[in-house]
Amino acid sequence: MKNSGAPRRLLAIFIMLGSSCLAATALAQSSAPASRSRPDSSVIARIREEGLSRSQVMQTLDYLCNVIGQRLTGSPNCRQANEWTRKQLESWGLEDAHLEPWGPFGRGWAVKRFSVQVVEPYTIPLNGCPRAWTPGFDKPFEADVVYLDAKKDEDLEKYKGKLKGTIVLVGPVRDLQARWDPLSLRVTDSDLLKLADAEPGATSPPGQARAATPAERQAMLADTPAGRALLNRATTRPFGRGGPGGSLFAGRLLNFAFQQGAALVIGPSTQGDGGTIFVASAVIPGQGARGGGGFGPNAPHVYSVDPPPIPAQVTLAVEDYNRLVRMIQLGQKLRMAVDLRVQFYDEDRMAYNTIAEIPGSDLKDQIVMVGGHLDSWQSGTGATDNGAGVAAGMEAVRIIEALGLHPRRTIRIGLWTGEEEGLLGSRAYVTKHFGYYPDGGGARRGGGRRGQIAGGDASSGPTTRPARALVRADEYERLSVYFNLDNGSGKIRGIYMQGNEGARPLFRSWLAPFADLGADTLTPSNTGSTDHVPFDAIGLPAFQFIQDPIEYWSRTHHSNEDVYDRIQAEDMKQASTIMAAFIYNAAMMDDRFPRKPLR
Repeated sequence: MKNSGAPRRLLAIFIMLGSSCLAATALAQSSAPASRSRPDSSVIARIREEGLSRSQVMQTLDYLCNVIGQRLTGSPNCRQANEWTRKQLESWGLEDAHLEPWGPFGRGWAVKRFSVQVVEPYTIPLNGCPRAWTPGFDKPFEADVVYLDAKKDEDLEKYKGKLKGTIVLVGPVRDLQARWDPLSLRVTDSDLLKLADAEPGATSPPGQARAATPAERQAMLADTPAGRALLNRATTRPFGRGGPGGSLFAGRLLNFAFQQGAALVIGPSTQGDGGTIFVASAVIPGQGARGGGGFGPNAPHVYSVDPPPIPAQVTLAVEDYNRLVRMIQLGQKLRMAVDLRVQFYDEDRMAYNTIAEIPGSDLKDQIVMVGGHLDSWQSGTGATDNGAGVAAGMEAVRIIEALGLHPRRTIRIGLWTGEEEGLLGSRAYVTKHFGYYPDGGGARRGGGRRGQIAGGDASSGPTTRPARALVRADEYERLSVYFNLDNGSGKIRGIYMQGNEGARPLFRSWLAPFADLGADTLTPSNTGSTDHVPFDAIGLPAFQFIQDPIEYWSRTHHSNEDVYDRIQAEDMKQASTIMAAFIYNAAMMDDRFPRKPLR
């Protein structure tokens, strides 16, 4: 049975092609007008030509990454990205291009100066990055380095009264092994067959009840040593909760160092090697979560206007960190020089989404949306996460506008911020325009609280709230469908149907013209942790595309290697072309896109 995947896949292709031929014959023989729910092959051919031969997607991404740079929510760079994307969309002919505020979010933050190196017993330049929203220092300083070698509360006794003004290393040495498998991966035919054969609405890894993270889903797809290593990555994280099973004691180490007056806390990158640093937000001692805060909607966050005091926090490349710990364990006394100056921005506590439209014709009151998130973390330039999705979405609407196509429905693009802090921008937009659960019960499935944007995890699953609990906003009945791209720069291989079986015949026909580009898989599975989730949570059709992982989980996701050079240009052209075709087809349908029932 090991070779059964290939025949089944060939059979599926023959059936799909046969169905397309039969449909085309029926249309040619029919005297009735053709349904505009079927793709117009001549228009799709024009979209392919424009998207593959005259693409501007890499120029868009180049400016976003290499001129504007990193785009932490609330930062000046993020605001610049909002303004630039608005002007760019407007220059292409889109209408009502504007920045829509949401929030209040809290404080912006940016690094003004940063360097860190060992100066005694000799100079060792170090590869590190400040954690977002960490406090800084007024001027450079030098201090002794202490390794907080503790595995239980009793081990902390010997450090009491000895940490004031020091630089504290928190976290054990992470053992590194040679990589015998590739960092870059494409999804194989057998992987795609597994997705196609998944149970409707499935989100859980085998044998587990909880929802899989995107990283876990991609690792399961890969089924390689690298994928398995990702699932079994270190469970101890120096700044708070760890991976599976967590490490609450690690968070207590941070709290202890802070209470004892440590000047700076340094931890290792808990994933990656070879100088790659995976780093996100600073953490409030004793908490630790996405956005550096607690788990409830009212919990403080490091970006809050008046957060609890926290120690300065830096992450080092694991090789550098391991060396320092080993030197201390061998009796070396280390002294470090640090220059960490940051700036907080309190003038405008709102954050902004970039919105623009291509007006429709006879069905202009109905809306088809496409989007991705504009914000990123601070160590790279947000190229694969998610400059790629932003550039592809922008290119999709540029293609439609450049070809002079006249969609029946209005096509609207949304470039979200606050995604990295918990889908905040898209949640706020959905709450305002489409609907919300007044009791906040939709937060766990992405709905959020009205007036309280944060809260809940970013997982996705079947909508579980009864319809009577949903408050529909003005545009709830007007939205036909939303498409999202946010899993790196790998080409599109198909689409997650989010358990919406009504989408299957449409998606099958829409993907047929792109089978030669490797995009032909439909899976009933859900996928979560990105900006389609708030739409799906209130019963609106919203979808994320299946993508080749390339280096997304192994090298670039939330790391200092998330840069323009890691982008796959041909994949970006393919993805933006398919997105253009999808939003055009959705905009031209006779009927509104099918919805799955609220349950």
